[in-house]
Amino acid sequence: MNEKTRKIGYWIATVLIVLPMAMGGAMDVMGGPDIAEAMKHLGYPMYFTMLLGVWKLLSVPALLAPGLARLKEWAYAGVAFDLTAAAVSHAAVGDELPKIIIPIVLLGIAAASWALRPDSRKLQG
Repeated sequence: MNEKTRKIGYWIATVLIVLPMAMGGAMDVMGGPDIAEAMKHLGYPMYFTMLLGVWKLLSVPALLAPGLARLKEWAYAGVAFDLTAAAVSHAAVGDELPKIIIPIVLLGIAAASWALRPDSRKLQG
């Protein structure tokens, strides 16, 4: 893959992951009735939405900002934990397949963003 194609793929994947993190985080922080019902359905306490929402919102600038390689690694890990937990939580309560698959697809997009990131955004050993 040439460098231009890699860069385009990176930015497409990154935008496709930060948008749902930003929207989901904002919805979680606002904690409306739909969020309260979803948390109840999944068996989580309402205060958990604020925690999830803040962390999702913080992942957005961490993933978009130049540099900050160590912070980016943590942000990608947090996104992976969030999406994995979402898929498992929906499966555990017997939700329909799309609610289980969507977080897994987003996890794949996050993995693509991570794998395609330029060297300037990687943690150097």
